[in-house]
Amino acid sequence: MYNEARTVAEVIQRLIAIDLPAPREILVVNDGSTDGTRDVLDQVTQRPELRIIHAEKNGGKGSAIRIGFSQATGTIVAIQDADLELDPAQLAELTQPILDGRTRVVYGSRFLAGRPDAPWLSIFANQVLTGVTNLLFGGRLTDMETCYKVMTREIAQSLNLESNRFDIEPEITAKLLRSGHSILELPIRFEPRSRAQGKKIGWRDGFRAIQVLVKYRFTR
Repeated sequence: MYNEARTVAEVIQRLIAIDLPAPREILVVNDGSTDGTRDVLDQVTQRPELRIIHAEKNGGKGSAIRIGFSQATGTIVAIQDADLELDPAQLAELTQPILDGRTRVVYGSRFLAGRPDAPWLSIFANQVLTGVTNLLFGGRLTDMETCYKVMTREIAQSLNLESNRFDIEPEITAKLLRSGHSILELPIRFEPRSRAQGKKIGWRDGFRAIQVLVKYRFTR
């Protein structure tokens, strides 16, 4: 999480408040924020299930995810962005199939419930990247770039992730599919924000995603 002082406290409160079917561990990785995020986190009431990790400098979303995965101790891990595009209450439904033993990986798809209220260019770019993923790895996904990637900790920590920025999304998916893991998709609600509201991913990240997908398809 980087420069999310406006929303991070509310996201944490929602993570604490949701009715999960299992005990929770909340790891907040502050990725070298410079907008006062650290001050906000210092004011959050400490709880046994909450752990805040401050990175010394900004490394990117992938770096933050790798830190979180490496320090997780629970049986299931889920990625939650610190903005409010995705309501954490949805995590209860996404973790249930893993707890039931029906699968070991769940993705929350923003497209299974219909077209999200997002710019057409963003939707088109996502569809292209998801299509390339399915073509290269024989998948049947509808939303490769989703934030909500939920899986057992054992799988998460076996991926040996390398990416530091937004290319972590295609790397996770590529390595899951290459390793033969079945990904169950469930519909989620999505409220997209604009670049003026803090959206950070850009068109260059799309080209990088394709490079990453090709890399992990044809190299070991």
